Amino acid sequence: MDKNEVAAVLGQIGILLELKGENPFKTRAYLTAVRVLESLEGSLEELVAAKRLGELKGFGEALQDKVTILVTTGRLPYYEELKASLPPGLPALLEIQGLGPKKVKRLFDELGVDSIEALEAACKENRIAVLEGFGEKSQGKILEAIAFKRQFASRHTLIDVLIQADPILEFLRGHPHVVRCSTAGSLRRWKEVIGDIDFLVSSREPLRVIEDFVSQPEVRSILVKGDTKATVILGEGIQADLRVVTDSEYPFALAYFTGSKEHNIVMRQRAISRGLRLNEYGLFQSTEETRDPALRVPCHEERDIFEALGLAFVPPELREDQGEFSAAEAGSLPRLIEWTELRGSLHNHSNWSDGRDSLETIAAQAHELGLDYWAITDHSRASFQANGLDAVRLANQIQAIQKVNESYAAEGSDFRLLTGSEVDILKEGLDFPDEILAGLDVVVASLHVPSGDGAENTRRLIRAAENPHVHMLGHLTGRLLLERDAYKMDIDSVLDACAATGTWVELNANPYRFDLDWRLWRRARDKGVKCVINCDAHRLEHFDFLRLGTGIARKGWLRKGDVVNTRNLAELWTSLATKRSRSS
Repeated sequence: MDKNEVAAVLGQIGILLELKGENPFKTRAYLTAVRVLESLEGSLEELVAAKRLGELKGFGEALQDKVTILVTTGRLPYYEELKASLPPGLPALLEIQGLGPKKVKRLFDELGVDSIEALEAACKENRIAVLEGFGEKSQGKILEAIAFKRQFASRHTLIDVLIQADPILEFLRGHPHVVRCSTAGSLRRWKEVIGDIDFLVSSREPLRVIEDFVSQPEVRSILVKGDTKATVILGEGIQADLRVVTDSEYPFALAYFTGSKEHNIVMRQRAISRGLRLNEYGLFQSTEETRDPALRVPCHEERDIFEALGLAFVPPELREDQGEFSAAEAGSLPRLIEWTELRGSLHNHSNWSDGRDSLETIAAQAHELGLDYWAITDHSRASFQANGLDAVRLANQIQAIQKVNESYAAEGSDFRLLTGSEVDILKEGLDFPDEILAGLDVVVASLHVPSGDGAENTRRLIRAAENPHVHMLGHLTGRLLLERDAYKMDIDSVLDACAATGTWVELNANPYRFDLDWRLWRRARDKGVKCVINCDAHRLEHFDFLRLGTGIARKGWLRKGDVVNTRNLAELWTSLATKRSRSS
């Protein structure tokens, strides 16, 4: 096991110990060890081989032994025995919004709740409402959370689907009997939540392609295997469909299976109004439904289909029947932003708060990727659970960032780390006073602990936007995909305030957020609100979120000029200063 896998096991041990009610110091030791490993710069394997684990903070003999076993064998009997000592359904209760280990333990000890089903029954029997520390309101919220989880039980986040789809797509691209291939469906349209994966292939040997597809290592079970179609379940429980067509049918099948359903209906109606028929097999010169190849209008690419129907090519991300047809007919579709146009990210974390990596490591990664800048916006002091910085630590971090920048300047590089903070929006105001915020390059204001009152949330956000030192609002609506709905607020009033003050709104590219929702971006853009596509990175792997976030920005009809961090460093400095002077 590598250090990330070891850290994940230690984190699980800490949670399981808390569920068992073990000594809190023992539990905390495992969670502290997770943070130490996540911020470890060197190789854990080398430390184990050299028997130097004791040099790590908080690593006593017992923890050293467990980590050594994990690294060298890939498993830990202690962990397996610990899991077996608890009811198998108990850890799943932690997936219910609002339930932590302490509450789950109380529910188990006092009511015998050991599964989500038992939890639901206890709520419906009103046994949780009378439990001290819960009440009717908590009971109602638990039922809502259970219903929310079940509603999306067969739905998956974009990144989880991509992890499963990408290796299979690469395999299909390299297959000797595949002419053309692509994903289709909601994945190709870059939806943030996806039901299943659609693959489309053109081939003269469909049976060979299908046989090799169902034999892929990612396939857990085969549901259907026919002459031109196969359906399988992949390792993470995601369903995947493969359709094989002839190459002459391919562009029509790609357009049809990409969808959306609403988009396809309009496309078929346009064909009918022109005396044609459009389906997954072709665009036909016929007034009746047909599959006759002799009547097919020659179209080698999807673009040819749109042209034949009097439309400019509509990118897959926009195919939702939300204005793309009028724009395509008028030739006014936007040139959508490309991820390679981004020059950096303005909301990210380091190991000074709850990130994993050092300033030096983060800077090296950003510089290697050819970015112009990367902002370090660690949490402010109110986010104590995320090791938020107080004024003294923030001042020390600013000095550390200056030293990193001096090293790049000495090498003749223009790359810079930017100083910043993700400052909490509290009930009484921002977590840092203005004199501290004024000394930072970038300030992100985020609402982490919302009110149940939408008017109160709206007031807080508007007040933050009106602060001259706040450049942007972070993950504005607070949603967590498949886990938590957006906070209550008057979104239009907040966007109006951002437009009036020149405050930017973040498109948080974390694939469990994608906040602001793509459905709201055209409205925000038309009000004059600028977007910032931010990774909200907590580790080096999160740099890849730039690409994911750009896909969501494209789905929201955003162009290069709508996105602040497409600007180079000199232009960004001007924009940062302009925001502050405009708000003032």
